[in-house]
Amino acid sequence: MQSKAGAEDKKLQSFASAQAANRACPYALKCGGCDYSGLPYTVQLENKQKRMEELLGAILKKDGVTLSPIVGADNPFHYRNKVHSVFVSERKKTVQRGIYEKNSHRVIDIKECRIENEKANEIMEEIRRLIPSFKIQMYDEDRERGLLRHVLIRVASKGIMVILVTSTSMFPGKKNFVTALRRKFPEITTVVQNINNKRTSMVLGERNEVLYGPGFVVDDRLGLDFRISPDSFYQVNSEQTVKLYGLVLEVAGLTGRETVWDLYCGTGTIGMFMASHAKEVLGVELNKNAVTDAKNNARVNAITNIRFLAQDATDYMKQARGRGECPDVLCMDPPRSGSTKEFIEAAAALKIPRIVYVSCGPESLARDLICFQKRGYKIRRAVPVDMFPQTEHVETVCLLSQRKPDTTIEVDLDISELEVSSAETKA
Repeated sequence: MQSKAGAEDKKLQSFASAQAANRACPYALKCGGCDYSGLPYTVQLENKQKRMEELLGAILKKDGVTLSPIVGADNPFHYRNKVHSVFVSERKKTVQRGIYEKNSHRVIDIKECRIENEKANEIMEEIRRLIPSFKIQMYDEDRERGLLRHVLIRVASKGIMVILVTSTSMFPGKKNFVTALRRKFPEITTVVQNINNKRTSMVLGERNEVLYGPGFVVDDRLGLDFRISPDSFYQVNSEQTVKLYGLVLEVAGLTGRETVWDLYCGTGTIGMFMASHAKEVLGVELNKNAVTDAKNNARVNAITNIRFLAQDATDYMKQARGRGECPDVLCMDPPRSGSTKEFIEAAAALKIPRIVYVSCGPESLARDLICFQKRGYKIRRAVPVDMFPQTEHVETVCLLSQRKPDTTIEVDLDISELEVSSAETKA
């Protein structure tokens, strides 16, 4: 068995080699995806901590709270389990794959991205190599011609999914293409063709055709299995997700007797982690496909005290206010744009005892925290989490609770100055 000291030494060596590798990314200046590329990871964390203190410091100070230290990653490289590449063809008929250049629609030809899963990068390169032999035409946005537009790869603990985004359902030789790809990478457990025939910047279309396997992959996190479909939301950094959800459970302070609402719940991951520590959980999510995954995930994991609704979170909260329904704990994980004023007003009107706010948008978080403060809530704790090393993005977990009103009011009266009867004086 490896000693604790030996494990720490190995971790430090890995960290040192990662720091050295971070010194030069050949695409950093063009792609704009990794704002902190080239900076030592310790400096990245310092910058993020400083930025969050600038955004939230004054807001937290009103409630006598200071920002907790940022939760860093053990491995700041190759963490993205979701990898996307645009495929185009140059005039010389060479196949390029990569991402759009910063502030443009030009594609940067990338052979390896240092924040994306290494196996996914290898698969992308094999797809690039196979394309000419199968005579697959790249999609031309200007002429609206060609077949292959994008490739999306999702890597889970129990499989790899490859999503081929095409402009039409017609895909000559697709079975042979899938066979050739799986011959090189047998760990691919499913291949899906997504049809996107619209002139849009959106990667995925609305229609999927399964070419191989079940059409989804399964990821095991904290002892639970989660089914991930092509368009399901799922945290891209699996290792940091464990830390993030552990922190959510910690600040929620569940005892097993609480009713929990998990709003903006996605595929229900947070709610299912909370279910074993709560009386019952309700998840609300607008994306119907995500709700389908959430229900399947609950069934696979035999979680019986959780249910899901496909509905807009703000609409549900407003309706709950009308019915007078109130949870013991509200967990909210809105998109980067944050929540809505109507949502916050309804939550405050219900006087929900504890609110756990999980945010991926620091600016919108600051705005929403001020709204909560104005409506009688106090911030108890705020912890930034580095879910996206090499970039400027920060996730944050905040705990809010109602301000406790004074239970007594002391008033000094000089009874001699009052016009009262003798009976009232005795009273």
